[in-house]
Amino acid sequence: MARRSGLMDGSTQTDDALIAAYAGGDLSAAAPLAQRHAPRVLSLALRMLGDAAEAEDVAQDAMLRLWRIAPEWQPGRARASTWLYRVAANLCTDRLRRRARLAPLDAAAEPVDARPSAHERMQEGQRQGALEAALLELPERQRLAVILRHIEELPNPDIAAMMGISVDAVESLTARGRAGLARALADRKEALGYE
Repeated sequence: MARRSGLMDGSTQTDDALIAAYAGGDLSAAAPLAQRHAPRVLSLALRMLGDAAEAEDVAQDAMLRLWRIAPEWQPGRARASTWLYRVAANLCTDRLRRRARLAPLDAAAEPVDARPSAHERMQEGQRQGALEAALLELPERQRLAVILRHIEELPNPDIAAMMGISVDAVESLTARGRAGLARALADRKEALGYE
């Protein structure tokens, strides 16, 4: 039978300690790990997929996979955040490929911003929507690199480890991604309130 409450305060435990505790049967270790990492994994998935329901499925699946591999987790080999980002990115890639097989690219609908629009936030909402749409136009690996570097603010070595590429390749992908975003948004500068 699994233990329920071995951790006094999971917020002070390292990820490795929480994973080890969970693997040892302490189910209370799951909550601090999920609170720590699920929001950023969800954010990554939402930006990659442009669909809130799919993003929630990806975030949940990534966390479930962490729980499943907890008994085999090797402390110090990888960071839980990097591992989760890699799993979430792979799950998003799988979903994007499935979408591409199901519908032609030009038939795909623009992503809908599900957030409520308040009058005082209208222009910010338009800017955010333009950025999200421009991100979805980037090639998949450039999009992932830009999101991880400039939105999630991860350092290049962590991104390189997560994507399985060199730091130079990360820098190249982010530079090309930023250039692609600039091109996609260039004709909308004035409408978005930028000089």
